Amino acid sequence: MHRRQFLATAAASTAATVLLPGCDKAARVLEGGFTGIDMARGHALRDLLKTGSLPAPTVVRRAQVIIAGGGVAGLAAARSLRLAGVQDFALLELEDSAGGNSRGGAVNGIPCPLGAHYLPVPGDDAREVQDLLEELGLRRRLAGRWQYDERHLCHSPQERLFFEGEWQEGLLPVQGVGEATLDQYRRFAHAVEREAKAARFAMPALRIWGSKQPLAPTHQALDAMNFSAWLAQEGLDDAHLRWYLDYCCRDDYGAGTGSVSAWAGIHYFASRHGFHAPGEAVDEARESVLTWPEGNGWITAQLAAPLQSNAQGGGQLRTATSVLRITETRHGVEVDAFNHATDSVERWQAPRCIVALPVFVAARVVQSPPAFLTAAAQRLQWAPWLVANIHIDTPLTDRPGAAPAWDNVLYADPTAGGLGYVNAGHQRLDMRAAITGPTVLTYYQALGDMPDARQQLATAPWQQWADAALAALAVPHPDLRERATRMDITRYGHAMSIPVPGTQQFLSQIGLQRLSGKRKQLSNGERSAWIPTPTTARLAFAHSDWSGYSVFEEAFTRGHGAGLVAAG
Repeated sequence: MHRRQFLATAAASTAATVLLPGCDKAARVLEGGFTGIDMARGHALRDLLKTGSLPAPTVVRRAQVIIAGGGVAGLAAARSLRLAGVQDFALLELEDSAGGNSRGGAVNGIPCPLGAHYLPVPGDDAREVQDLLEELGLRRRLAGRWQYDERHLCHSPQERLFFEGEWQEGLLPVQGVGEATLDQYRRFAHAVEREAKAARFAMPALRIWGSKQPLAPTHQALDAMNFSAWLAQEGLDDAHLRWYLDYCCRDDYGAGTGSVSAWAGIHYFASRHGFHAPGEAVDEARESVLTWPEGNGWITAQLAAPLQSNAQGGGQLRTATSVLRITETRHGVEVDAFNHATDSVERWQAPRCIVALPVFVAARVVQSPPAFLTAAAQRLQWAPWLVANIHIDTPLTDRPGAAPAWDNVLYADPTAGGLGYVNAGHQRLDMRAAITGPTVLTYYQALGDMPDARQQLATAPWQQWADAALAALAVPHPDLRERATRMDITRYGHAMSIPVPGTQQFLSQIGLQRLSGKRKQLSNGERSAWIPTPTTARLAFAHSDWSGYSVFEEAFTRGHGAGLVAAG
């Protein structure tokens, strides 16, 4: 039986079963709490740095390169060093596991994402990411064409939208919309195509930076206004189109069309697969995504595995280690870090350091920071996020329409920044278990447009966030409270940089002044491309913040480039 047919059949039989009179379970007490990141540890570091008085180190360690920060960029830098033949390095990470906002977890034994949950099949501009996927066995050349392991591609059906009381396939509202709406869909598709022809868009965006004028004039004009203003200028005011584009911006950038630049809004489509109005031809291969039950935590786990971390603190990966201070000296770099396992400060000395930290953190810990770092920390803005993983013990009652999918979105979600949920069990190869057994629903909230969101994340009780998520998802799933057994919530105060107007122009100007880059023959036989990297004499900066927005391709490519610079 085809997966889509099986899903529809299973959903129908499940709904019939749970709707039998007398079979409904009473609402249960929901267990759970905050998990995933140690917010108190991060805030303790912030408060300590504010005092200006740091504990003296109790031990001095040495390496050829220090990597500060173990998110995607830091892990990519570690891989890049290894490919360049550098094994003597240490990666220092605040949390108990590496991965940043691309880590995975589990609820009641079921793997689930704690943050980013998919990777679009990368185009040729993201050749470093393509090389990684080939290394991991996810991509291979067959009969002259690149093919991906279908076990890692998102299974069908991929996405659906709860709209006008029922589910429809895809996320663009189409069920029952009028000709005026369809016309605006077509006009927006033509506008994206027009802008893409006027000046090239790329993923990662650093591929379009030239040596003398990083941003084309048309890109500069788009970057100067917010996306909502550009849409109004184009006469695109349809409510359904506006909702969809706002959703897309919140999903990738953490804030809506009124906050992000028009450059970012167009880039979302033009750098990857374009925008297709209903009825237009779609290249399904370009729109495919790679995903796993634990989201992008699967990739970061593969990147972290070779770094030989152990319980005694050995190996190249040192988790539960907060970077306190990075100081350039005449002969190298000194990095002071607090080891939470030993409750002591360690000093690391090395000729070079890769600063793979968020820009606002880097500006606090780098001593005598360069002007471009200080300016970036003052200029950039960050979006808070919330990720709620909800364990359910039996399938949910479903509304009519499209069959259960991997990504399930609510039109006009009532919660602040609500983006719907992904089913962490969707990628199971056992289809019957995926549909009839327990699973975890991962519900996302992008809070970049919510006033005082960071303060509310830090102070509002778990129950408040849990109730809001349950209330939103009860609209399409009225029996959710009866099926949910546990909800673990992960909070990110600074999940990602928001590409507000002016961000790309600002960062490109930094690039004109402070970029370095290396081309190098790597141990896997590949010759690396030149990757622009912000640097000082002994520091190389690597983080998606330097691209102005947070996606895997940006973070990985920047980390890879910084590794080449540090390897010399």
